[in-house]
Amino acid sequence: MSALDELIGIASNLVNPAIEEWKQQDKKVVGFMCTYVPEEILYAANILPVRLRAPNCGETTSADVYLSHLNCTFMRACLEFTLEDKYKFLDGLVFTNSCDHVRRVYDILREIRPTDFPLLYLISVPHKVDDDLIAWFRDELDKFKESVEKTFGVEITGASLRNAIDVYNETRSLLSKLYDLRKDKNPPLTGAETLSVIVAGFSLPKNKYNELLRRLLDELGERESISDYRARLMIAGSGGCDNPAYLQVMENLGGLIVTDSVCFGSRYFWEPDEVGNDPLLSLAKAYLNRPSCPRMVDNAGERSDYIKQMVKDFNVDGVVFQRIRYCDLWGGQLLHLEKEMRESSIPMLSIDREYSLGAVGQLRTRVQAFLERIER
Repeated sequence: MSALDELIGIASNLVNPAIEEWKQQDKKVVGFMCTYVPEEILYAANILPVRLRAPNCGETTSADVYLSHLNCTFMRACLEFTLEDKYKFLDGLVFTNSCDHVRRVYDILREIRPTDFPLLYLISVPHKVDDDLIAWFRDELDKFKESVEKTFGVEITGASLRNAIDVYNETRSLLSKLYDLRKDKNPPLTGAETLSVIVAGFSLPKNKYNELLRRLLDELGERESISDYRARLMIAGSGGCDNPAYLQVMENLGGLIVTDSVCFGSRYFWEPDEVGNDPLLSLAKAYLNRPSCPRMVDNAGERSDYIKQMVKDFNVDGVVFQRIRYCDLWGGQLLHLEKEMRESSIPMLSIDREYSLGAVGQLRTRVQAFLERIER
């Protein structure tokens, strides 16, 4: 089996053979909600970090008892999976104060399911970045490390943290090389395939994932490149963009997705972690200074500049901005981004959507019209 086929298979399921093997060795698995959670701390404790998803979630009947219909469907789906015990394989859940929707789910679980997971933790992340706040976040990470050590009876040493940072930096380097291939006029893989590769990495031990990425890069050198597309697209916007089928709808119409600005994409790995004398301080600096989401205030211009730079570097013809309905943070960013894209003469299509893949006909119609406008 090719590395790409293996990664696509892993991404299509919530639990994969690597997780099952990990659990059979009596090792712990901890789910995390946001890319501001430093996975390296868990990995240094020989714990497998798995990013929360709710693939193929249909109804959210149980979650709707606790969450309003004005809460985003991504969080409602994740709460539904928790209440249905589909995360039973997890030994912990880690949240951040990413947004009110995420915080609300943490509060609900702390109230109604406080003993379901040995570790139920919220990491406080500052909303701005300066030297004082980096130092403050470093202390928050230290508290998180101590909680992990106490809960699971492990010791996280400076050496194990540095090793984890090295492993994760290799992941970032390999994913950057993968994205570099997408800059080509005729890249070797689609946007949907790339998303599967990224999603698979959120549920694999990073050493195994790095092996698959190295194999994939070698295999792509022999793969036939893609030339039959109408326009090069970029995906930007809110979290919960973890379903390759959503991108496949656009690519079936001839829009080749060549890059992104989403947390299930480039914003997850774009900047490496520094490995200094204080690994927790290195993590605090790296995570706060990575390409941000709108939870970070006063950075709207930087986020728009990041998207414009991606458009230039990947020779993008148009940006598809997707926002899960009721995501107020990305709604605010959209106001700034629309102005920037208009002034830079970059075509952009804005779509409100739900977490599950619905209203496919409407999506096709809107993307088709957008492609006709920007087609090469």
